[in-house]
Amino acid sequence: MKKIYAIGAVAFMFAACRPNANVTTPATSGNANFTNYLAVGCSFTAGYGDNSLTVSGQLNSYPQRLFEQFETIKDGKGAVGPFIQPLVTGDNGYPEPKLVLSTVTHCDGKISMAPVKTTLPLDSNGSWRFVNPVNNNQVNNVSVPKLRVADIPVQGYAGPNAYARRYFYDPTKRPLDEIYARVYNVHPTFFTLWLGITDVLGYAVSGGQGNGSRLAVPVTLNIYNSNDITPDAVFAANYDSVLTALTSTGAFGALLSIPDITALPYFTTRPMNGLHITSKGFADTLMALYPDVNNKIFDTGDNYYIIRDNVGGIRQAVPGELLLITVPQDSITCAGWGSTKPIPREYVLTTDELQNIRNAVTSFNGYIQKEARDRNLPYVDMRQFFETLSTGITYNGINYSTEFVSGGAFSLDAIHLNARGNALVANKIIEAINAFFKSNIPMTDVNKYPGVKFP
Repeated sequence: MKKIYAIGAVAFMFAACRPNANVTTPATSGNANFTNYLAVGCSFTAGYGDNSLTVSGQLNSYPQRLFEQFETIKDGKGAVGPFIQPLVTGDNGYPEPKLVLSTVTHCDGKISMAPVKTTLPLDSNGSWRFVNPVNNNQVNNVSVPKLRVADIPVQGYAGPNAYARRYFYDPTKRPLDEIYARVYNVHPTFFTLWLGITDVLGYAVSGGQGNGSRLAVPVTLNIYNSNDITPDAVFAANYDSVLTALTSTGAFGALLSIPDITALPYFTTRPMNGLHITSKGFADTLMALYPDVNNKIFDTGDNYYIIRDNVGGIRQAVPGELLLITVPQDSITCAGWGSTKPIPREYVLTTDELQNIRNAVTSFNGYIQKEARDRNLPYVDMRQFFETLSTGITYNGINYSTEFVSGGAFSLDAIHLNARGNALVANKIIEAINAFFKSNIPMTDVNKYPGVKFP
């Protein structure tokens, strides 16, 4: 992922307040059994953050928080450890260096705080599969960054995926085989499943440079281009096969839906009307520079950028279109991007591309919800949760939102959550579980976990 630039000053989070620890009723399992917990998912389940995998990220994943809360149940159906995750051995990133906040000097001499790649030594091991087996090869968090529902039947998937290659019991087999292997090793009584985000995310972070119609064809057997949105039929068949594996030993679980990808700070931090014009003369120059662009408006103040759209045309952006956070700030400030030169299309999500993303999320969530209904499992509405987060969530006096850095819930890659964001997700899941199974699982203390680290 390209270097990400923060815009403007970033706000420091206030010291966290301790929540009210008074518990009036004991934790109970209700109609569920949490004895053996298994988590399945992609990077959002792995504890991935700051554009990499770190041991602290894994230990602050939402499955880790859920296990700890399931452990508080003492009615005979609470979680029994150990909860084993395939931990990396370092905290500077694997296989890529993680992002850290640092000061950056821009082309105009201005200095800002921005995420940059750490220069500290990386985790050189990463091969958890080859260290001494733990608890008879037990793994309770089967999550793989970059894993799509589309990839579930791909033979040898772990070969090119460094995250999967670290711990898959047999890298030559399919992700579905890995799930079955862990199911029959752990014998889960309860699971969580959060897949589908990356089936849309690749298209979004590429600026829509793929097939967004949900009618893509595989490049080769079962393998789809990473920038394509997964076809509906493929998503439905593969998601169902994962659920069949997870319920094959009689386990119950919770199914998490896909958030609105376009609401993540990766797509909302850079304003599309960020072209600030201070002189009428320059506005007139731009009007004359684009004689073939219809409906263009340039005036003093904030203006919409000139972009290259998904068919290669040059035009002015319109309200609602989004600019990716990865667009180089220096190219806008000093090279005329967005004014005398169009911003390249890989940094832009146009109206039709946004519609492709939102249609896919709606379609996939409809299928997840149907599976939840048909299999009598709780549906955790993460789309609704992220919408609420975008307007702000207050937990014991601390405000959280989807604002980049200052919102306190997202990591520095502007896509994945940090430790506090993962704790918020865990509480959303617990809320859904309690309502569905009539259990009484306590919420985790969001504020006691680390947020964004400032230099």
